[in-house]
Amino acid sequence: MIRNISVAEWDVTYALEDQERMARAKNYFAWQGRLVLPELGRRVVEVGCGIGNFTELLLDREVVIALDKHPGCIERFQKRYRNQNNVRGFACDVVDPEFSDIARLRPDSCVCLNVLEHVEDDRQALRRMASVLLPGGVIVLLLPAFGALYGPIDKNLGHHRRYKRDSITSLASLSGLRVKKAHYMNFTGFFAWWVNARVLKREAQSEGQIEIFDRFVAPIQSRLESWMPPPFGQSLFVVLEKPV
Repeated sequence: MIRNISVAEWDVTYALEDQERMARAKNYFAWQGRLVLPELGRRVVEVGCGIGNFTELLLDREVVIALDKHPGCIERFQKRYRNQNNVRGFACDVVDPEFSDIARLRPDSCVCLNVLEHVEDDRQALRRMASVLLPGGVIVLLLPAFGALYGPIDKNLGHHRRYKRDSITSLASLSGLRVKKAHYMNFTGFFAWWVNARVLKREAQSEGQIEIFDRFVAPIQSRLESWMPPPFGQSLFVVLEKPV
């Protein structure tokens, strides 16, 4: 007999499956690292760490406080990093009251990659992140871009929205933050995501597409975009700064 599962169970199962697919995209994570790591300080809060795919790139930091609202993800995360004394994993959402306790650890930066779109009240989420940072601290975001690309994969991943540069600028201002950087990335991914959403109407990311993109496209495209960010892309890279 097939057991009915709750929405929460479906969400975490889908999230784990998606992260396991993306874990093999080593070149893509290296690309993210080249963008993100220079912006971060020594005491980092990682919001929405999942099973720790990106955390591997943060192991040289003094402290990494990694959070995810799904206990199943944190259980996997803690097993993965059980020998890393500078990494702490907690089952916590950015809107939970206990999130405020992180301020006592004096973090100077926050990284939130492909997570803010999952939060219904994204302005509150940004304010909460800023509240635990030292003055002058930064919040580094990677966001899905352009509402026209929203499709079944976004819906199944629990995305409330996709962003444009002007919408994140307005959101930052309302959250009391300054935009330090904001540019699109992954030019070819824009077209691939549009085909998946509008033509193929895929329900999940294709492992074959991920492998082809990671092996053949990401290494070249990341270098090209480092010289000249594209006018549009699948994602939006943002660095926000807390006032001193």
